Amino acid sequence: MGRITAASVRRRLRGRVVAFLKDTRFCHVIYPAWWRQKLGWRSSNKAVPQYFTSIPNPGAGIGHQMANWIAGRWFAQVFGLAFAHIPFASPRWEEFLGFGTNEVTVRELVFKHGYRIVRLPLFSEFDQRQLELIRRMIGVYCGKKIIFVCEQDQFYRDQFGVIDIVREKFHARHKSSSIELYKEKVLHIAIHVRRGDIVSGQTSGNPNLQMRWQNVDYFDQALRQITAVIPSDIPYLIHLFSQGERSEFSLFDRFPGMRYHLGSDEMETFLHFAFADILVTSKSSFSYKPALLSNGIKICPRNFWHGYPQDTDWFLVNDSGDFEKDDLDRFGAELSKRFPSAG
Repeated sequence: MGRITAASVRRRLRGRVVAFLKDTRFCHVIYPAWWRQKLGWRSSNKAVPQYFTSIPNPGAGIGHQMANWIAGRWFAQVFGLAFAHIPFASPRWEEFLGFGTNEVTVRELVFKHGYRIVRLPLFSEFDQRQLELIRRMIGVYCGKKIIFVCEQDQFYRDQFGVIDIVREKFHARHKSSSIELYKEKVLHIAIHVRRGDIVSGQTSGNPNLQMRWQNVDYFDQALRQITAVIPSDIPYLIHLFSQGERSEFSLFDRFPGMRYHLGSDEMETFLHFAFADILVTSKSSFSYKPALLSNGIKICPRNFWHGYPQDTDWFLVNDSGDFEKDDLDRFGAELSKRFPSAG
């Protein structure tokens, strides 16, 4: 259990208040920015740089925290503001990801430049009325040194909106990682079979956990199609990452070149995902986020709560692990382009 601090208590209390007021007519009353625009406060014409940010949720996994950071970076662009960086909860992950490189921090703005923080309420990114309300709240502070902080876990569906930014930062930090990880000169396939925290949902009936569960049959079907397309003269290794007993994954023993990584270090796993030649993700932010950082081929579940880029190296499969025929043909063409057969 994490250490209880005054800051964590305040976060929990605020979270409960926000959750209680959400979807009610009073959801905005705890925000001074709402009252200012409601009362018609006038803004200044003075040009002062203003910033937007979000807080990586310290109580969540790193994939969730990355989603928070990316949302802040994206909505800063949406609202025409500069971005201010808030470090990840773990200094190790902060250093590992490198997202804070060349970014101005909230701490620096507050303590060195006299900026103050203004909270903004949760909003739907697809509701124009809600977006316009946020713009009005921001507008009444024009001319003032303000950092706008979106409410915890503000959702942003299409996380690939800043993909070039995060990919550049990450690869600058890990220039030699692919060489160190994958020394064998073969095609490397990494597959994420999410287990761990979602296993309990199979007996508890928790719908939030059940929606994240995928049977091994799903991954088996995806792998069968992938390996069937790989030319016979191209050797490959399959790296399966998961948690649990080795016996739970015996179905995969029939694939040649299987290597099991059960309970591996999180950062090592993340690097494998990010630098694999082919990455098969699960319904999990922990493999979706390395997919955003990857230059390899990505095979992902179509039914997921975040969006995917319309790029040639992304392929979606259905809930049974099946490619659409056109996509399977396209996958074969992309594979041939990247790994031309000696035959």
